[in-house]
Amino acid sequence: MKHSSAVTVLTMAVFLAACGGEGQDIAQQYGPDPKLGEPERGLLPSMTIAEPTPWGDETPTVPQGFTVTAIATDLKIPRQTLVLPNGDILVAEGRGGSAPNLKPKDVIAGVIKARGNTSVESGNRLTLLRDADGDGTYEVQTVFADDLNAPYGLALHEGNLYVANQDALVRFDYQEGQTEASGPPTKVTDLPSEINHHWTKALTISPDGRFLYVGIGSNSNITERGMEAEVDRALVWQIDAETGLYKPYATGLRNPTALTIQPGTGQLWAVVNERDEIGEDLVPDYLTAVREGGFYGWPYAYWGQHVDPRVRPQDPEKVAASITPDYALGSHVAALGLDFSEPSMGEQFADGVFVGEHGSWNRKEPVGYRVIFVPFSNGRPSGQPIDFVTGFRTEDGKTRGRPVGVTVDPRGALIVADDLANTVWRVTRDQ
Repeated sequence: MKHSSAVTVLTMAVFLAACGGEGQDIAQQYGPDPKLGEPERGLLPSMTIAEPTPWGDETPTVPQGFTVTAIATDLKIPRQTLVLPNGDILVAEGRGGSAPNLKPKDVIAGVIKARGNTSVESGNRLTLLRDADGDGTYEVQTVFADDLNAPYGLALHEGNLYVANQDALVRFDYQEGQTEASGPPTKVTDLPSEINHHWTKALTISPDGRFLYVGIGSNSNITERGMEAEVDRALVWQIDAETGLYKPYATGLRNPTALTIQPGTGQLWAVVNERDEIGEDLVPDYLTAVREGGFYGWPYAYWGQHVDPRVRPQDPEKVAASITPDYALGSHVAALGLDFSEPSMGEQFADGVFVGEHGSWNRKEPVGYRVIFVPFSNGRPSGQPIDFVTGFRTEDGKTRGRPVGVTVDPRGALIVADDLANTVWRVTRDQ
């Protein structure tokens, strides 16, 4: 596309976005019973550019009694992190995807999204961070492994370090204290990578190390490329760690972007990014327990059994089978990070999950751009979310950072990957 044409398209997009509706109170879309409006369709969804601006001397805002510190900067698109048993931190860096545009709106949306993302080249690597003396300064920052293919999900069990690239699940041998991989990884199994509209491959592992769970997003918003492009998509795979054999564990999850296991129960949980283009307030992204054999609606239905009329042919049996998620996070917040807390995070934040919200591009009034804490009671989400890390957007609407992965360090810290500022933040309790 010529430069002048791109400018014309962008100008049109901004104008049309300004004509969009105001949107409802986002607080009405939290919890197990969100208020859902009627679908709204137009030429283009509302779009707001997340214009980047540097942090400078500023840092994110955290609750009273906590301190936030940048422990790594100048990274190459940090996405997910993993705290190793000795306290080292691995950071997966990269960006994937290769899906061609289908319609003019895809070109426009691509321009809007690109303006709100980093221009740094994809790292395609794992970086290791080490604080050897425990003073909170990570004096070692070194490449643990490179020449990967848009790595995203990370998991470790008894000397086996697993990495979910955009095209394959691989395994490294790991010995505590290593600062770099001892050799190239071994492939466990290929992962669906053709088109890769949603390229991220979320990953977690069962407590006994027997099974790996990989989240695989859809190849479209709502089947625009046809159902043949959605084979082995919009689901979670269960993979045998020893043999690489896999099966669908749960289906109908449009884009499961982060997975984790609930301590003490072995229950798999996910955050899922839902569909677009039916309004600023549809459809809520969500947090949910993932049931084996469960179907969660995509593409036929959303939030339980609300029919999406755009899908042809429709499937009433699938709609009737659709499971309602556990907890709405709000529409278009783009949740990309998830981890269960630990008592070391303090009484208020001891029981629940942290969720990293990358932030919207398709609302007139942006939402997300923060890390929240969802409290749990009796093993289930309970109550309103609590802001935990904020300040990623300035008062004048510019964007300093975008949270992705969140990982709880059992020693009493939350690790947050920021893929716009290319920074890893560490939030600790004050002593």
